[in-house]
Amino acid sequence: MLEHKKEIETRDDVFLLVSSFYDKVRVEPTLGPFFNRVINDWPKHIEHLTTFWQTSLLFSKTLENRYTGNPIEAHIKVDKENDHAISELHFGLWLNLWIETIDENFKGDIAEMAKRRARKMASFLYLNIFESRQSH
Repeated sequence: MLEHKKEIETRDDVFLLVSSFYDKVRVEPTLGPFFNRVINDWPKHIEHLTTFWQTSLLFSKTLENRYTGNPIEAHIKVDKENDHAISELHFGLWLNLWIETIDENFKGDIAEMAKRRARKMASFLYLNIFESRQSH
């Protein structure tokens, strides 16, 4: 079987990654119910996260859209609304699906950077969620 993997270079590439990833998340037994309960406009969410990852991964390119938002605040709010149910298991599953989706579709330096950034982000978000629980 020939591999047709390519580098992540355009918004369309990032959209493919994000939408393919969330297709998996939505049916994953642990993550799916959680995400499907929290997100009520999937197309809008996919566009928003495509912009987030495009800003993060293709920052050297001219972008029509730049991500504005506060991921830490958003995740702390979701954790609070779900009785502090977010755990390291959720972040581990999320990260595994992210890396799997990248490996299925892409190769190259930006693909590897996408994996590294997701690992850092998962740790950072979970630490911030955990810290916010201590302060309340």
